[in-house]
Amino acid sequence: MDGCGSRLLPSTSEDPAADAGRPPLPAGQLVDLPGRGELFVRQAGERRPNRPSLVLLHGWTATADLNWFPAYAPLAERAHVVACDLRGHGRGLRSPQRFSLEDCADDIAAVAVELDLHRIVPVGYSMGGLVAQLLWQRHRPTVGGLILCSTSRNFRGTAGDQVFFNGLSRLAGIGRLAPGPLRDQAFARLVELRTAALGLAPWAMEEVAGHDVCALLEAGAAIGEFSSSEWIGEVDVPTAVVVTTADTTVPTDRQRKLAAAIPEAMTLDVDADHLACPRRPERFIPALLDAVDHVLGG
Repeated sequence: MDGCGSRLLPSTSEDPAADAGRPPLPAGQLVDLPGRGELFVRQAGERRPNRPSLVLLHGWTATADLNWFPAYAPLAERAHVVACDLRGHGRGLRSPQRFSLEDCADDIAAVAVELDLHRIVPVGYSMGGLVAQLLWQRHRPTVGGLILCSTSRNFRGTAGDQVFFNGLSRLAGIGRLAPGPLRDQAFARLVELRTAALGLAPWAMEEVAGHDVCALLEAGAAIGEFSSSEWIGEVDVPTAVVVTTADTTVPTDRQRKLAAAIPEAMTLDVDADHLACPRRPERFIPALLDAVDHVLGG
């Protein structure tokens, strides 16, 4: 299918972990969400009675594996872990509808139903943190706690932010109108430049090449429109906020304002930038595990 709803490049195998050069990854399966579509879900760790499952939610332009691969095994020692790509990203759901963060939250709630997960703790990173907040707001009976990493109540605090996100909104509109081959060539070049700048391994380049072009632009615009400021103070579940103190993508003061807005939230600092989990796991993962212990009660 041309246009929004299609991947730039097809996946090379049913399980991406089979591709050479990938780090060890948990087993996965295709899950069909009635009325929504199909997506690939990874699970690790044992289900434990009366203990919520951790649901890992990745950041914008990433995938679950890119964002969380160093954390899968350590987290699986603490709890049952579920991870999937959000819609429009990697192997996430494809839809002709415009991307929305609310739909992402509803997708994850549907995954919880299909996997018979009665209580979940969303673990959201950057954009995933926005989805985690919306999961609590829209599906409160399902959410037993929150872990919010490198994220905020909003992403549009400065004039520069407004220019950036306004530009994404315009590009998102153009993306649906542009001829498929032209749009895909432009995105392929963007992927090449971005992955080269980050020094990503070939398997990681394949991950980002699987994104839906239009949905990615629309996701960026949706991030710029998001704000939880009016209701985040109502959160009534155990919460931990992991703050990346060298972050220039989501400024540290915004991360701290999020933590301060949530009653009794635990704050954990990590001396790293916005790519802390994949790039500095030796610093990030200990703080993440402390967050898990706090939210799950040890």
